[in-house]
Amino acid sequence: MMRVDMATVGRDVGRIVQAVSLLIVVSIAVAAINGEFYTIPAFVVSALVIGGIGTGLVRRYRDAAPPEKREAMVTAATAWGVIGVLGSLPFLLIAWTIQVDPYPAWTNTPPMDSTTAVFLHPLDAVFESMSGFTGTGLTMAAVEDELPRALHWWRSLSEWIGGVGVIVLTVAILRRSGGAGSYTLYESEARSEKIHPSIVTTVREIWKIFVGLTLGSIALFLLVGMPLWDAINHGMTGIATGGFSVHAESIGHYDSPLIEYATVPVMVAGSIAFPVHYLIANGEVRNFYADLQTRWVFIWFSVGSLVMIGILHANGQYATIEETVRLGLFQFVSATSNTGFGTATIGGGTEQVWSAGATLLACLGMLTGAAAGSTVSGLKLIRVITLLKGTAWQIRKVFQPDSAIRYLELGERNLDETQAQREYTEATVVFVLWLIFLAVGVAVLLRVLSPAHPLEYVIFDVMSAQSNVGLDAGITGPTMPGTAKAMLILNMWVGRLEIIPVAVLLGSVLQRLDLYR
Repeated sequence: MMRVDMATVGRDVGRIVQAVSLLIVVSIAVAAINGEFYTIPAFVVSALVIGGIGTGLVRRYRDAAPPEKREAMVTAATAWGVIGVLGSLPFLLIAWTIQVDPYPAWTNTPPMDSTTAVFLHPLDAVFESMSGFTGTGLTMAAVEDELPRALHWWRSLSEWIGGVGVIVLTVAILRRSGGAGSYTLYESEARSEKIHPSIVTTVREIWKIFVGLTLGSIALFLLVGMPLWDAINHGMTGIATGGFSVHAESIGHYDSPLIEYATVPVMVAGSIAFPVHYLIANGEVRNFYADLQTRWVFIWFSVGSLVMIGILHANGQYATIEETVRLGLFQFVSATSNTGFGTATIGGGTEQVWSAGATLLACLGMLTGAAAGSTVSGLKLIRVITLLKGTAWQIRKVFQPDSAIRYLELGERNLDETQAQREYTEATVVFVLWLIFLAVGVAVLLRVLSPAHPLEYVIFDVMSAQSNVGLDAGITGPTMPGTAKAMLILNMWVGRLEIIPVAVLLGSVLQRLDLYR
């Protein structure tokens, strides 16, 4: 087995870290506009530390070779872990600044509140950062309303960037020579779609689409009565299917059916692949139903929502039919799009609110996710379709003669036997590894949490972390044991990378330790 070239990994991780440091520079302007001058030194220090680490790595390994697939996989896994840790610096330093209060009155340093004080603990700061960059939305902030706007912005920006991907960001703004190397890195971030032959042009087209969808989402939220600051943050985290909110009650804070209904198309838009958005924007509207994944986004969202509404109605969960329909639709779409906005209490930790049936249906939605090539996580619908159709195809093989020429039809693609076997195997491996990591997470939480927590709620919160959703059943929060927080951080990291890069990274570590046999 060939060794991974760690010089290549070091250089490319450095470039990604450099790109993220530029985001913090942008955040300085937002802090100044909001008059939170006390946060500016924390952002400056964070930018210098992160930028310095990135520049140091790039300079040290400047002559490294372009990445092959194995280096790209290790780069992706390493970079997402490093960014999750380094992205915690603004949380940690701003909380420390408020605690120490070293600046004069004109910097507007507020008194310390219990929510921001959580980020004095490094593990909680890393949890928030990892949740942001992976587009998860689980939070250690008990009352988001109490956070400084600078941290609202940093949370939203990390989700917005993470929704598309930090490697996609790097390819866009730090253009490197060697298109093959850029494409290899791009693929390692669980993306393979190409809008144009050039990967740099593809990435820039993705960003144009993403910015346009974000601006459209913000405009829609303003139109239905959401305040400007809220609309900006929810527009960014909604289209990125991230789910961080500026309020503790999320979208439920507004108590507005109009805002809730308006949020649904934003979540759906984030669930559709970027190449399909590109085709639709260029007049090929038939892709709403002709594209296999997009068609199944609408089918699965509709069928799942109807089943959820039926369960909630049968349980007598809500007072009126309209409320049952609205909350069932919103929560299923939020779960399956992996957005994580909330309008209803699913569980109170040890207190039962939703039934096991409704909770596990939401878990199924979180597991499948939506379209590959969008901003969602989960298994992705194309893998689910491949598993289902591939299994039926394998069973039919038993009843067909060996000489038969067999194809597997996936949408408009007809895969020959070799291609079909390869894609079916890949989907199966990801599914099995996904369940293994999920089972480990559930086992750890059951071990360290109170036995009073219902099993379905523990499964729900671990699934929410690994599918990068952000909904919770009242378990995830600052009072969790540190072991549970660390486990969910691992689940979020693994889920965003779709398992395989993590396995390659672990394999390369074992190989270097001479433990890989």
